[in-house]
Amino acid sequence: MPSAPALPHPVHPSHDPGTPEAVAVDPALVKRAVKAAALGNAMEWFDFGVYSYIAVTLGKVFFPSGNPTAQLLSTFGAFAAAFLVRPLGGLVFGPLGDRVGRQKVLAVTMIMMAAGTFAIGLIPSYATIGVGAPLLLLAARLVQGFSTGGEYAGASTFIAEYAPDKKRGFLGSWLEFGTLAGYIAGAGLVTLMTALLSTDDLVSWGWRIPFLIAGPMGAIGLYLRLRLEETPAFAAETEKAESSRRKVPLREMITGQWRALLLCVGLVLVFNVTDYMLLSYMPSYLTSELKYDETHGLLVVLAVMALMMVVQPFAGALSDRVGRRPVIAAGCAGFLLLSVPALLLIRQGSLFAIALGMGALGLLLVCFTAAMPSALPALFPTRVRYGSLSVGFNVSVSLFGGTTPLVVTALIGATGNMMMPAYYMMAAAVVGGVAVWFMTESAGRPLPGSPPQR
Repeated sequence: MPSAPALPHPVHPSHDPGTPEAVAVDPALVKRAVKAAALGNAMEWFDFGVYSYIAVTLGKVFFPSGNPTAQLLSTFGAFAAAFLVRPLGGLVFGPLGDRVGRQKVLAVTMIMMAAGTFAIGLIPSYATIGVGAPLLLLAARLVQGFSTGGEYAGASTFIAEYAPDKKRGFLGSWLEFGTLAGYIAGAGLVTLMTALLSTDDLVSWGWRIPFLIAGPMGAIGLYLRLRLEETPAFAAETEKAESSRRKVPLREMITGQWRALLLCVGLVLVFNVTDYMLLSYMPSYLTSELKYDETHGLLVVLAVMALMMVVQPFAGALSDRVGRRPVIAAGCAGFLLLSVPALLLIRQGSLFAIALGMGALGLLLVCFTAAMPSALPALFPTRVRYGSLSVGFNVSVSLFGGTTPLVVTALIGATGNMMMPAYYMMAAAVVGGVAVWFMTESAGRPLPGSPPQR
């Protein structure tokens, strides 16, 4: 691919005598950075949406069994396995991003993610090659998980370091806007195929289509990311001294940031448990546990995500005005108080009740999707931001977020209690509330280790 034309330097010194160290960021470059990070993130998460919404079909293709619950558990087991290697990806890509730059690492993660997703679409079924099929599926998922270990922390860091201090919440919210767009694209495609194809066609060949689309999508995302320059904060950090590019010691990245890491784990726990519960697990819950029509269930979730996309930028802007802490705290309180009533509505079974319950959970989730992309990078200084955030984020996602569908399915199977999803979200809300209590407000303030930006 030919190299992109040189772009103007992204920042210039502010001439405000009251803030001599402030820098003004070129609005055009800010928009380009947000667009590339959000669109790239959408493409990264397209496959997660597809995998979640087509989980029942994948169970039939790769894990033949007479027990539908066992098939679903096996499929979600492969889903969860990818999250076990995410911390390893974070340990590799995070420090690398602090050393060689955010943009270069984000280009690599895009390539790996697209390749892993595309490979899934080429794997023969269990009926063709036997046990080799689920093993190849697992291998592809591990590649995806490893690359994703450097994706969210890098993308959120990239936007946060480009954004003006007073607009970081609004601009950061577009990262999760991209995530929702990816989920909607995946869910919409699966819903369309489910409606148009017979069950036999879907199991035979139809399930491959969304995974094969990842190839050209990844190429587009790579092109967008290669056209970007490094962030102003990283450029300023590396200009301080040549030693800034040396490898950051693991001790400084982890033990030197232990308090911020604990807060990060708690915040990410409530963010991702509720996220994966609503967007990844609930479609399968409606189909496998409540025996709800698969197509209608997918359409409800699709509508909820569209609602979240509409509200997302406004909630991000609200976090700039009132602060990250009040917005995130409102989400924790809402999940603690409303998870049981919302799930009871969903269990009623009517389209209206399901839509109302899912919509309520979706609006609560926006409190996290809108504020977290700007709150999490602000926990760490520039020198170790990518690496420390990668470690904290991925450890929490691996232990609690990505395992949510598997754990909740197993808990329902062991106890027979269909309210387990609500109880799980309530427990996560308590942990998140504690983290919010101890976190420092960052709205309208410079990132730690960076000069003010306007």
